[in-house]
Amino acid sequence: MSYELTGKLVAKYDTVQRTETFKTREFAVEKIEDIGGRTITSYAKFQCIQDKTAIIDKVNIGDEIKVSFNIKGSKWEKDGKVNYITNLDAWRIEQVLQAATDKGVADTEYMEPLDTFSATSPDAIDDLPF
Repeated sequence: MSYELTGKLVAKYDTVQRTETFKTREFAVEKIEDIGGRTITSYAKFQCIQDKTAIIDKVNIGDEIKVSFNIKGSKWEKDGKVNYITNLDAWRIEQVLQAATDKGVADTEYMEPLDTFSATSPDAIDDLPF
């Protein structure tokens, strides 16, 4: 099952090479909600794994983003003690654009998911002589 959260990017960390074949990268998002007239601020820390560690590169601290993620959990046992670990595995990030309308009300628009951008190779340009 996939989930989404929209909020402000407040931290992004370096990629960590966990093993020879496994790497992760973490980032944090601030979510502000108005619940019953009270402003509630919460924070969620996400991780990206493997080839998804670069999806956070195209956004900056302070940007409004929409994160698509899966919830993954594992059980960890050591010295007879059991611990449960939950990870929020991000697999897509979209930058949220705030555009003012004629009436001064902000509309929320989404850009293309940032993990699908790719540069066009100079070799791919069709250079026809006519």
